[in-house]
Amino acid sequence: MSPDHEPSAAQAFSRLMQAHRSIRRFRSTPVDSAFINRLLAEAWAGTSSSGNLNMVSVVKTFDPERKARLYELHLQQPMVLQAPLVLTFCADSHRTRQWLAQRNARLGFADFYSWHVAAFDAMLLSQTVALALESHGLGICYMGTTVQAMREIADFLELPENCLPVTSLVVGWPDEAPAQRDRLPPPLWIHEERYQRPTPEHIDTHFAERETRGRERYLAMGPEMAQAWQQHGITSLAQYYTSKIKYDPDRAADTSAALQTLLRERGFMAAALPGATPDEVPHGR
Repeated sequence: MSPDHEPSAAQAFSRLMQAHRSIRRFRSTPVDSAFINRLLAEAWAGTSSSGNLNMVSVVKTFDPERKARLYELHLQQPMVLQAPLVLTFCADSHRTRQWLAQRNARLGFADFYSWHVAAFDAMLLSQTVALALESHGLGICYMGTTVQAMREIADFLELPENCLPVTSLVVGWPDEAPAQRDRLPPPLWIHEERYQRPTPEHIDTHFAERETRGRERYLAMGPEMAQAWQQHGITSLAQYYTSKIKYDPDRAADTSAALQTLLRERGFMAAALPGATPDEVPHGR
């Protein structure tokens, strides 16, 4: 089907996806809570769920004082204070386990597999919600800092055992119109039938534009960033991404260990249940 003959809904959705931007500056205009509830319910109905277990919870934070605490936990990023709403998406098997217990069913969903299922469902829902919000003209930005502050956010939101935050969205009316971010070109990540390992030439060719634009974008942030690059001996975007000032592998290793500890403490690393068989593992969305 040619683009000229696509249904109007498909054309609108295509335009919506092309218009996506991460928004970090927001107007003070409030966002209606009932309106957000409606969008969340619509997104819930329109998002696949593993086994239809719905092991996701979403916490809305409007209150300025509570947002101020989230601002601290999210490494004091100003957009948390500017945006009228923060949505925290949680992997939640606590509710499912309570339902099982109240029906005298065999307890489960307290292992790493269940964390994997619930966390992925939370991410799926968050993306549907993001698109729904953007379709109404609202701006969003994902908060990667949710992972670094998972324990503290869980405590602050009073999340029970078998429930942990996975990601967060700041939500509000945009006060900026940033340029579209570059993405890796399709030939590098779309594979026909089987994985095609990139050759050195493929890497050089398909990363070239990203390296140029990314370097320019980061160095345009101000003299402090340019000075940091110089201090750390950074000469390329690739070196920046694994430097001490970006995604430091040593810090990532520490975070990984802390996450494993937290998953054990919060009930997501239980041993296999006695007598469990593959047939008892839920599957399908």
